[in-house]
Amino acid sequence: MSQPSANDDPCELVIDYLQKNPDFFILHEDLLALLSVPHPSGEAVSLVERQVKVLRQQLDSCSHKITELVAIARENELLGDRMHRFSLALCGADTFDELISLLQDELYDQFQADAVELKLFSSADLDCQTGPDVRVLRQIRDFLEAGKPACGQLDPEQMAFIFGPLAESVQSTAIIPLHNERSSGILAIGSRDPERFSANKGTLFLSRLAELLSQLLRRVSLPGL
Repeated sequence: MSQPSANDDPCELVIDYLQKNPDFFILHEDLLALLSVPHPSGEAVSLVERQVKVLRQQLDSCSHKITELVAIARENELLGDRMHRFSLALCGADTFDELISLLQDELYDQFQADAVELKLFSSADLDCQTGPDVRVLRQIRDFLEAGKPACGQLDPEQMAFIFGPLAESVQSTAIIPLHNERSSGILAIGSRDPERFSANKGTLFLSRLAELLSQLLRRVSLPGL
């Protein structure tokens, strides 16, 4: 075994020794009662008391994390159940108008949406170079090319284009890209709650919804396309 040099850190030597000799305190139990460890309160506690306190803190932390994980699991289970019923309801639509009506009803009732808009675009719409909505249409085209749902707040021009007269009441929005070989479009879900669709929200449910709607739009006749 190598001998410690004068440059070795004594603390590191102690730590290394105790790690390599886990039975040290078993062989020297009397030290557990004699050693004391400074506490932030200024009082000294025995090593055993300090160890028990650390273990209790770790247990409390683990219990808190387990409680959070259980809550998340229950929330995901409820969301999965709602998504299943939501999908079954939409599959009952035979026409575009029925699909839109069912979509709005389900999002209002099951997911507490305050505004729901589905907009479809032709290639000519997205390639438009003139007109009052050209800037928003270009932004939508870029969004569709990115192909990922997004949450957050829109600017007033975007809000007016998407939600019309409901724009003033919407404080946060989820935007979902829709794609298939027949059409492109967006589904916009608005909320009066500014935190409901904040930018840091997860988008897994929205991605699943995009896949579902893109498939269902293949089955119905689309107006103006």
